[in-house]
Amino acid sequence: MLQVGNEAPDFETEDDAGKKFRLRDYRGQKLVLYFYPKDFTPGCTAEACSIRDGYQFFEGSGIPIFGISGGSAESHQNFREKYALPFNILMDEDLKIAKSYDAYSKLDILGIGVKRITYLIDEDGKIEAIFGGSEGLDKVKSRKHAEQIINYWGLKL
Repeated sequence: MLQVGNEAPDFETEDDAGKKFRLRDYRGQKLVLYFYPKDFTPGCTAEACSIRDGYQFFEGSGIPIFGISGGSAESHQNFREKYALPFNILMDEDLKIAKSYDAYSKLDILGIGVKRITYLIDEDGKIEAIFGGSEGLDKVKSRKHAEQIINYWGLKL
């Protein structure tokens, strides 16, 4: 189980636009990695829109933010387009990344196996804070998730 202070598991994938993503390429800067169950569901939409609405803080602070979920690139692209999301969504169709981040649980009735959990990763690639999960600071509040992150980092930046 991942905890604050652990090295964030490195991974490679593509984003919804087909661009290669490697976590190690972000060493030297803070990063937000948020796992969410499924595009277009009410809670996931509220969470994504909260982050969109707080995006100016992340951009202004030089903190990249990435959503990550199972599902297809097409679904992620449609989700981003419909809600004007200014950040990319990373691909995890086989849920290997979710599993390595303790963000996977047994599939539920809707066939969703990704938990709502967010990792704040520091400049050294270590987990600085977790929202959600048993080790988290607080449960992810979908409609106020950007505010949760900003309140944490806003005091430390």
